[in-house]
Amino acid sequence: MLTGVWVLIAALPLVTLLPAFAAGCGHLRRHLAGERCTRREFAAGLREAVRTGLGWSLLWWTGVALLAVDLWVAGSGALPGAVPMAAAAWAGLAVLTVTGLRTAAVRPPGGSWARAAAGALRRTCVTDPGGSALLIGGLAVVAVAAGQQLPLAAPALGCLVACAVAVERRCEARVGQPDGR
Repeated sequence: MLTGVWVLIAALPLVTLLPAFAAGCGHLRRHLAGERCTRREFAAGLREAVRTGLGWSLLWWTGVALLAVDLWVAGSGALPGAVPMAAAAWAGLAVLTVTGLRTAAVRPPGGSWARAAAGALRRTCVTDPGGSALLIGGLAVVAVAAGQQLPLAAPALGCLVACAVAVERRCEARVGQPDGR
């Protein structure tokens, strides 16, 4: 639960969502490995992730914004073929969201965001679509929890961080060392 609170606070500027998620995943990976994982280690991981991953986060948010505009245009009814356009935009949004979460979950401290993103996209779409479905379910849980009672967003976000770490560990156990490490 505390990890979710830390990730939520770190992600309040929104542009730091992916680096905050990466710091939360790193915190849980250290905890699972039996290493020291305090607030200071989380803060150090967050500083490093923001410093190296802010450009990737901005690129990710740009993609989300473009797909949101596509959904808005499709919903306006101004274009023929709005239903297929909306379906493609929703699918693209799902792939982009899951790829961003998987990138943040697998990127080691000091590692390349580009390499982690390439591996995450491959796992999202080709090698581990089941893990991607689990993350989409986790996102749905966060949305429902936040919709029911806003303070539940923090522990639900912590559960999503744990879900992302578990999905990547599951993938690693099934197909070997995940890309991006």
